[in-house]
Amino acid sequence: MQNFEQFLLNNLPQSQSIHPTYESALHNMLKAGGKRFRPALLLGVVKAYNPLLIESAYHGAYAIELLHTYSLIHDDLPAMDNSPLRRGHPTLHVSYDEVTAILVGDALNTYAFEILSEAPFSDETKVKLIKELSSNGGLNGMVLGQAIDCYFENKPLEIEDIKILHTNKTAKLIAASLKMGAIIVAQENIANELYNFGIKLGLLFQIQDDILDVTQSTQEAGKLTNNDEDKNSFVTILGLDKAMSEANLLADELINEMQSFDESLQRELSSMLITYINRHKN
Repeated sequence: MQNFEQFLLNNLPQSQSIHPTYESALHNMLKAGGKRFRPALLLGVVKAYNPLLIESAYHGAYAIELLHTYSLIHDDLPAMDNSPLRRGHPTLHVSYDEVTAILVGDALNTYAFEILSEAPFSDETKVKLIKELSSNGGLNGMVLGQAIDCYFENKPLEIEDIKILHTNKTAKLIAASLKMGAIIVAQENIANELYNFGIKLGLLFQIQDDILDVTQSTQEAGKLTNNDEDKNSFVTILGLDKAMSEANLLADELINEMQSFDESLQRELSSMLITYINRHKN
């Protein structure tokens, strides 16, 4: 991922503006790092089937990271989670102000599609990638999940409804990362299979985050923990023990499904996936 990080740094959003802090605010959360999990999924699929397309695929990986980063910035706003810390750094509304955080989030959202439009792919491939990212990150994906999450704060949901919430809020962008990798390397015969795997992976990822929220310190997590008491998290609704059981069952199911991946895909993804699939056990 080192080369991807360099690509990201070389393509940080630039602004020709008299605003004294706008550009530094645009760069703040991108340069703060993060797991880069979603870009790694896309790049892993590309490397499995056509390593020669890796550098071109950085555009798709970066677009996903831009959209994800915007979502975190908005998620941390006072009107939503009101979190002071993200990726081990003060959130943008703390470092600058709330207006700056809102506008930076908006800018990174739209910049994601500018980056995709400049990718060295055919127009047909670019349209498919733009559709995949927008449909999973937008009104019937991540944004819908955020809307459900905020509306039902302090209103406990049934477990199946919580799965719908987090399928949209978290899982769809993870699933899209895998499917976009398949689109780039013209492996659309496995694109839907990878997408469905990604939905399950995303749900596990959310259950794990909910578990870590109550088992890690703020310093360990790099963000404010024990902050979900009013939310429809898996731990809040199921309790820690049942959430752990749910995570274990889903982890076993995902590991079994990975065995059906072809050899090249297993080679590129298995090590990373097993680390993430088991992270709630550490």
